Parts: sequence; structure tokens; C-alpha cells
Amino acid sequence: MTPDVLECGQPAIEGPLRQLLGRYGLKLVMHPPGAALPGTWWGEPEAGIIGHTVHVRPDTPLHSALHEASHLICMEPQRRATLHTNAGGDDLEECGVCYLQILLADALPGVGRERLMRDMDAWGYSFRLGSTARWFDEDADDARVFLRSEGLIDSRERLSFACRGALETARDATLRSTSQDATPPENASQDPMR
Repeated sequence: MTPDVLECGQPAIEGPLRQLLGRYGLKLVMHPPGAALPGTWWGEPEAGIIGHTVHVRPDTPLHSALHEASHLICMEPQRRATLHTNAGGDDLEECGVCYLQILLADALPGVGRERLMRDMDAWGYSFRLGSTARWFDEDADDARVFLRSEGLIDSRERLSFACRGALETARDATLRSTSQDATPPENASQDPMR
């Protein structure tokens, strides 16, 4: 029996999910009910990933789509460019992926972290402390540090809406510009706090 979890095909989910992934430069492809899902590691109805695309069906659990999207967001650009099915990565990145998928749920109207964590528990995610919420609140310091160090969240856990590595080019260009001369880049903010 399939647990009662939010699914990607629900009308209140699909559009906002597509928009959220689009903010990261990712694409959501909704396949017809019962169709084979390209790029699924766990098998249908779990989401699949190929390149910058998350593949789902109407019965794909939302937590699965957010998890696979978080893999795309958290991986290095080189891996993302050739990705097909297996996200790879290490344990630290996987912790970051789980943490980020919970934060992404807060960006979806009517979903939020509490509901997503309940869905993750119902589906069988396994954490040392026995529940997703306890892990998130008490045992995920390494995930937070990873996400912050990669520029994926800020110190207040706000999403950057950029994939790992996407901000490095902008940072490097700004550093080169300001170190070579004192003239700020043309698009630099005039905010006196910067």
C-alpha cells in the first residue's frame, strides 16, 4: 500500500513546483500516468533526473521530486552537465540534499516543511534520531554548513535560488574587477551597506 503523501500531479502542486524549479534554471517534465520515467534511480513512481531536468508523473511523490531537484542544485556543475539517473555525491552532499528539499517545501504554497517531513517519514526515509523532524532540528549541522558554504542558503536559511557553482563565476568576476581597480562593476548595487 502506498502511503498518503503529496503528489506532483495535484493541481495545487504542479504549477508552483514548476515555477520553483525554474528559479534554479531547472525544468520539470510531467509524464502521463503510468508512463516510464526517464532517469529514475528508485523506479516509478519516484522522480528521475537527467541533465537539468526532473522527470515526474502525476503519482510521483512531491518529496521525491524535491529530493531529486535538490541533488541537481547541490551537485558540482561538471557532474550536473553529464548527469543521467545516478546523482552520485558523498554523504555530506546527501545530507545537504535532504535538508534543502525540506527548505524548498517552504517555498511551495500549502506545503511547508512540517508536511514534507511527515511525508518523508511515511515514505520510509531513515534518520539516526528516528524521524526527519528530529534530524532536521537536532542533527543536521553538517548539512547547514554544507549548504551555506556552497552559497545555496544564507545564514538565515533563505534560499539563494542558484545551483552549486553558479555564484562562483559572479563572485570571481566581482573580485577581479574590484582588485584590479577601485571601480565597482556597472551592475553593482548602490546600497551603502555593501
